Amino acid sequence: MNLADSPDQARKLREYARHVPLYQAAAGLSDGATATEILAALPFVTKEHIKRDFPNNFLRAGQSLDELVAQKKVEIEHTAGTTDNRADLLLEYGWWARQEQWALSLNPLIAQVLKEQPDAHRVTISSPACNGDITYNGTPSAKRRTLGKTRVLSLSRFPFLLSTADLDQMVDEALEWDPVFLDTDPVYAVVFALHCERRKVVFPKLKFIFTSYEYTSVLHKRILERVFKVPVYNLYGSTETGHLLMEDGAGRMVASEKIARLDVINVDDRGIGELVVSTLTNDYMPLLNYRIGDLVERRAFADAAGERFSYVLHGRAPDTIKSTAGHRITTREIDQCFVGAEGLAHYRLHEKTPGEFTLSYISENDADPQAAVAAAVEKIARLVRTAKPIATHRVPFLLPEASGKFVFNYPFAP
Repeated sequence: MNLADSPDQARKLREYARHVPLYQAAAGLSDGATATEILAALPFVTKEHIKRDFPNNFLRAGQSLDELVAQKKVEIEHTAGTTDNRADLLLEYGWWARQEQWALSLNPLIAQVLKEQPDAHRVTISSPACNGDITYNGTPSAKRRTLGKTRVLSLSRFPFLLSTADLDQMVDEALEWDPVFLDTDPVYAVVFALHCERRKVVFPKLKFIFTSYEYTSVLHKRILERVFKVPVYNLYGSTETGHLLMEDGAGRMVASEKIARLDVINVDDRGIGELVVSTLTNDYMPLLNYRIGDLVERRAFADAAGERFSYVLHGRAPDTIKSTAGHRITTREIDQCFVGAEGLAHYRLHEKTPGEFTLSYISENDADPQAAVAAAVEKIARLVRTAKPIATHRVPFLLPEASGKFVFNYPFAP
């Protein structure tokens, strides 16, 4: 049996396949069909399928969107991105907070802290366009950016262009809120962390940090751990699927069967493939066989809970680079070239023509990272198998995509 197969998953998936319009092509499945058999009868779906005929593609017979919203059974949200790229979403009321708690409970330290301090204050540092609870384009007051136990510090989607006054304001607001943990986009958090380091700021109650929203570089993790002196864990997911993977105390990214079933397709000879998600907890907009667009490496392991999977995140599929030998190079593989690269805060690798690369990088404060850059470039050149010299440019800032997220690698685009 597939490690991900279970009778409860099969029951839930069968219900979705029979009653949600997007999946009714598989309505004739037998009651004894396994989760694997149910999903094999369904096509893969993408964000375009979510947008097509929304919300009628998810509303079941007799359901009215206006009534569901009025009864506070659903909330209308949207994915990050520009207006053209966004997809509207039907989220069960209160679902986001519930499934986040399920994911966070997979980490023993986080679970213990939140059990002992259920009213723990959180500070969120991310792009204003990527926060699930508070999304804005201007800069509201701190009061308006505080929701329950969470204060959102996001002032701009251009973190490297924040002024000293902006960063001082963020520090003051964070100190006033006195957080127990930070919920961060790693790029935005690094800019904040380096400013805290310059100002010698300490958060006395801080117990842990988790990074989410986009890929966490080894550079980001090193800086956050050094500055704040607490564990930094990765939390992975998306607005449409919820949180899917949480880093446990052993450094493994693990999943909860309660939240979603995860499959991996198109696996290469190194075990890296495309992640496919089938959600199990948002009954108003279940996503089955959803190609989320990320690459992972899945590994089996056994512990006291039995045999399970862990996952190694490799970044977005569209951001992969082809080596001169035709091999796929992932964001993670490039990022591993920066292990031990002291003095670097962030970078971007751009393939301008096939085999011709430029590395733009941002240094930490006043650090001189030339030796670290040279070592990373040498590793990258071996990885992508290019004989052409890799140009390097120290830059004061890098810009995000319209969503507020940053791309590490730009492959050649003809």
